Amino acid sequence: MTDAQMTALAASTATAGEILSSHLTAQAGAFLRALPQAVGEVGARPGSVAASSAGTEDLLRAVRRIGGVLHTFAATFEPAWAQESRTELRWLLNLLAQEPGYVRRSARLLGALDTLSGAEPGSGLRGPGMLAGHAGAPKARALLDRQLTLARTRVHSSVLQELRSARLHALADRMTLLVGEVPLLAQADGRAAVVLLPQATAALAALGAGAERLPLHRAATPYGGDGMRRLGSVPAARGALDADALMAADDEPWHQVRILLKRARYALEVCARPAEGLDALDVTLALHQDAADAAAHAATAARTPRITPATAYVLGVVHADQRLEVEAARYAFGRQWPDISPSIDGWEEPPAPRMA
Repeated sequence: MTDAQMTALAASTATAGEILSSHLTAQAGAFLRALPQAVGEVGARPGSVAASSAGTEDLLRAVRRIGGVLHTFAATFEPAWAQESRTELRWLLNLLAQEPGYVRRSARLLGALDTLSGAEPGSGLRGPGMLAGHAGAPKARALLDRQLTLARTRVHSSVLQELRSARLHALADRMTLLVGEVPLLAQADGRAAVVLLPQATAALAALGAGAERLPLHRAATPYGGDGMRRLGSVPAARGALDADALMAADDEPWHQVRILLKRARYALEVCARPAEGLDALDVTLALHQDAADAAAHAATAARTPRITPATAYVLGVVHADQRLEVEAARYAFGRQWPDISPSIDGWEEPPAPRMA
């Protein structure tokens, strides 16, 4: 349990402002401690995948939590300050998440291609993969490796430049001030149970509503064949029937639920409520997003000009393999969600602490 969670277990007379200030102060401190290490890690790994990323992960964790709290409990903060802070935190989050995203995509796609081309030692798989001996497999692997390495290198250079910018220094100054004082409204002087619980409950309700809108009936079987053959309804505003746009529109509700899920988790942290079930769902939806992103990259690579039909075929197989991973994650979410949603409906005020 974190210091912020311990603070949230304060007596029922604790104010919302006291709990939020303690929580944000702790997260801002984590931000400031992780920032130098994260900047050093980015500077020390020019294209290297093996370099340490502990500082970057800690920084991203703090950024997500601060942004989530500012969103969920927005009614208790000074509006202009909260909106500006969220904008800058979102900028840093999107910036730092790019390179790790390419690293995961490379590992996923190249690993899938290696598995499809032949059973890897120690994998427990028997017999050759369906692409074993295929003439296009080595060329497809080389193409993916080259494209992903180039993209990661470009992102790395961009991130390194931005981390030296005045914008990052201004955000660090903002976090330094946050450690000392949180800009709160008069509403934050109310009891935590009265002020915070309704806002946290609204975050949980938004998650429940988002999950209810998912086409879980299409993910009701372990093998999502129907899910691969039939996409969900796509708004007419999407325009012409472009395959990439349709696939992205089909994935978007799931990505949105992941955002709602993170906000609900962070709200539970502020109120010191357990979120083990939501943690597991977050892992499932992270796998869903990684597989969807990998599939999109494979589809784009298959349209690379002047590649051989054999190479394009292999990339098409890899794309289908990753879409099956997407459907598997959706099936897993559908199996987990009914066990989680009742605890959301029955969520109550945190208990008063036991006296020593």
